[in-house]
Amino acid sequence: MHAPILIWLQFAICFVLIGFAGPLLSRSADVIADKTGLSGNWVGLILVATVTSLPELATGASAITFVDAPDIAIGDVLGSCVFNLAILAVLDFVQRGESVYRRVGMGQVVSAGFGVMMIGLVGLNVMPPGRSISVPLGYIGAVTPILLILYVIAMRAVFNYERAHLEQAIESSAGRYPTTTLQAAISRYVGAALVIVAAGIWLPFIARDLAIVMGWNQSFVGTMFVAAVTSLPELIVTLAAIRIGAIDMAVANLLGSNLFNMVIVAMDDALYVKGPILAHVSPVHAVSAMSAVIMSGIVIVGLVYRPQTRLFSTVGWVSLALFVMYLVNSCALSSHAG
Repeated sequence: MHAPILIWLQFAICFVLIGFAGPLLSRSADVIADKTGLSGNWVGLILVATVTSLPELATGASAITFVDAPDIAIGDVLGSCVFNLAILAVLDFVQRGESVYRRVGMGQVVSAGFGVMMIGLVGLNVMPPGRSISVPLGYIGAVTPILLILYVIAMRAVFNYERAHLEQAIESSAGRYPTTTLQAAISRYVGAALVIVAAGIWLPFIARDLAIVMGWNQSFVGTMFVAAVTSLPELIVTLAAIRIGAIDMAVANLLGSNLFNMVIVAMDDALYVKGPILAHVSPVHAVSAMSAVIMSGIVIVGLVYRPQTRLFSTVGWVSLALFVMYLVNSCALSSHAG
């Protein structure tokens, strides 16, 4: 076992690797979208959301395959969902003038609504034995195919919504990256993805050692620390999108990442051969799941109601509610850290 300072140093290295590779990967994805003619909403919901969720995917696979730490895998995914929704409060804070909830399209409600359903299903399946709805289907849980089906339906629903409101999705046909070729963008995309995957594979080993030396349980480490690092690309992409005025892309990235995170839960379940993974993790993960469901509900209210009032000219009450729920989730998990 390494000294605590060395473990924290390794954790910091992972943080830096993902922090540098995340923006490069996201920018490359944006170039690919520009060169291939994809719409802006699809860039945020599918292309960017998928690539910024690569750390969660790699970390979950590594935690299960190499470390046998399902709590780190599930804690990372659910903690990332909570963290992503909290980023919306940050986005609203840095956005001057009109509230961010008044500047995004109503199509985001579709993504947030499916997020409520999918995250809620996962939360019900990690309840204490006798209280969950977990049903085995071979060595996986019955919730796994349901999550995959819901994800496909969600993507289809968003596509249909965009097609029905095509005039809102029209973008300038002028290329934004005239000096960058599609081949160069793909090369950078693959290179950045490999760095993120490598860091994601290394991260569970660090988290396991960190839990041991600090006397914390793996659920707490996975949800609070690993999730913060693997959500770094979402944070960086969101702030970058704000700087160029791409509000819809930023919000679609965060909500799309939460949907893809539920697909990662299904993938983790398929990799975990000891039985349904949600039946082998701590019930404390239900706290994060329910927090994410409540926060998603708050976002839906904000997107539909579109409040204009901003407290002290900084953030709206929707963002304040998201921040409070994030603190409640953190305090609840901290009380179970030992």
